[in-house]
Amino acid sequence: MKKNLFSIIILVLLIVNIVLTSVMMLSVTSTNKKTADLVTKIAGALDMELANTAAGEEETVSVSMEDTETYDIADAITIPLKKGADGKDHYFMVTISLAMDKKNDGYKTYGETLSTKESLIKNEIINVIGSYTLEEIQADTDGVKAEVLKQIQKLFDSDFVYQVAFSDVKYS
Repeated sequence: MKKNLFSIIILVLLIVNIVLTSVMMLSVTSTNKKTADLVTKIAGALDMELANTAAGEEETVSVSMEDTETYDIADAITIPLKKGADGKDHYFMVTISLAMDKKNDGYKTYGETLSTKESLIKNEIINVIGSYTLEEIQADTDGVKAEVLKQIQKLFDSDFVYQVAFSDVKYS
């Protein structure tokens, strides 16, 4: 009789254990599903950032030095910046050089006469850089260069200008 009582107690404990394990698995599974969805969303956002970065890297053209022609804008440009958090007027003084691909069709069209379009180029540069605050330019100079390049390429409707370089940069 004692053996049967122990067998029944063990059987009841096994059934309770199976029920509690099932309840625990159901609760963990739903939490795990929510966590997996969150991780999937984060991974998707990171993939989009990586895709944008990869797309930006694909746009970067590799041009040899012998096929590169530079155009230096004659004078340093002083650009009034958008007012920042301090409310003060700030200025950005910079000398700009454009790197051009001599083998590009746009260079054949515009490259030789680029000096006649210098005022249009300066206007685009001033419009782009003037839309930033001092803090934004200091934090992301490469982003500003990329935006200037994009606007210049849009101006000429060509990508013969493939790089913008800043030199003699001064902030005030």
